[in-house]
Parts: sequence; structure tokens; C-alpha cells
Amino acid sequence: MGLPGLGSAAQVEVAVQIVERWIMAKLRRETFYSLQALNQRIQRLLIELNSKPMKKRPGSRLSQFQQLDKPALKPLPRLPYRYTQVTQVRVQMDYHVEVGKHYYSVPYTLLKQKLEAHVSGELVTLFHHGEPVAAHPHSHEAGGHSTLENHRPEAHKQQGRWTASQLEDWARSLGPETHRLVSQLLQIKSHPEQVYRVCLGLRHLSKKYSPQRLNAACGRAVAMGIYRLTGLRSILEKGLDSQPLPSPQPDLLAQLEHQNIRGNRYYH
Repeated sequence: MGLPGLGSAAQVEVAVQIVERWIMAKLRRETFYSLQALNQRIQRLLIELNSKPMKKRPGSRLSQFQQLDKPALKPLPRLPYRYTQVTQVRVQMDYHVEVGKHYYSVPYTLLKQKLEAHVSGELVTLFHHGEPVAAHPHSHEAGGHSTLENHRPEAHKQQGRWTASQLEDWARSLGPETHRLVSQLLQIKSHPEQVYRVCLGLRHLSKKYSPQRLNAACGRAVAMGIYRLTGLRSILEKGLDSQPLPSPQPDLLAQLEHQNIRGNRYYH
């Protein structure tokens, strides 16, 4: 039993062989001084070969193509093909998805839903069940945010316009340690949306935990240099907010004295 496709493959190979031998026979006594001249000559010979009457079939190769193949051809796509990278993402609490370490907004109604992110050239398109729900210019800014105003819920649109002082006032209303955390964030975060992202998470946590626990968790986070919402949530979930902070370990090597140890002055 023959394998599928072998017959058609053999026919194609024979057709290619006929073209190759006929053109090579025509070219063997000709001399060319540029690749362009050679290609132009081959093009003319192809037209000549395809227009020649065939021996076992009516018409020529060109007439067969025009009668059988050409009517079945479809027009080329209006836009050129672009390589597209597809990844699965989930909408986070701040209605953003992470694609290539950058955050893109989607309609807030899709909170916690799974989406498909299509990255193609300079565009990031997000799909939900095959339907496009958001499109953003592709950004390579790690940790940055691309946010469309109409993706926010009405209650958050005004908060999204808060200034740094307004964010601090809001954090102060939750407690001194929460205010200290937000103040530190405003100093170290280069993008305002990153601070707003944490503040939005703090707002959700304030509904689940008491002000005392939230403040204790924020104090521990600042002391340990934790400024991500996931770290703060982990402190609360594991009950670490009620645990004492670990004491800093002394640098024993800095205090070590020995006659064989050379100080930094030895090398100057």
C-alpha cells in the first residue's frame, strides 16, 4: 500500500524536472554578467515554456492554469501576515493583565476572567471567548501600565485621578503604618498606576481585615522592604502581622580582629 500524497508529489517533481531541464538546455550556451540579467532571461523562458502546446493534453500549461486553477484562487489578504504570539492571562483585581512584564487594562467587568493576549508587532489585543475586548500599543516598559479610562468602574475613575497628596491622605485614614507604606511607594515607584494598584488592593484588604491587623502588616512590610501587594496579602494570610519582627543579625566579620587579617589600609 502506498503512502498518501506520494503520487501527487511524484507528479510535481516530474513537472519541476521538465522545467529545469528545458530551461537549462536553453541557457547552457548563453553568458550572463549579472544575476538580474539571468533572472530576466529565465522569466522569458518560463513564459515561452508555459505557452507551448502540450503533447498529451489539450492547450498549454498557461491555458490549463487559466481554466482550472485561476478560478479557484482567492485574493491575497488586505493586510500582510504578522507573526502573533498568543498567551493565556488572567484579569487581576485592578482590571489589568500582565503581558511581557507590562500591565494592560481591560473592561472591569472581566475581573478574574481568563483571556487570550495576542502580541503582534506593535499591538497587543486581548480576547475573551474569541471576541476582542481591548487593544493597546505594545509597550516594553517593565512594570509600566497602559490604562484606558473607559475600562475603569465609575467608582474608580475619580480615584484614578488622585494626586500623590490625596493618596497619602487616604492612606493616613487607614492608619499610620498604612500611610508610611504608601509614602514609601510614592518615593520608589516611578509609575503612578503602580501606586494606585497597591492602594486598590489595600482598599480590598481593609474590608477583610481590621485596621489594627492591616497597619501591623504594613509596618512589617515596610520593615522587610516588601512593597508588592502579593507580599502584603501573604503576611495577613499567614498571620505574620502578629509575630515580632526578626532581630537584625550582627555582622560578625566586621568585628573580627586577628593579626593575620589585613585591613583596607594595607592595600593603599
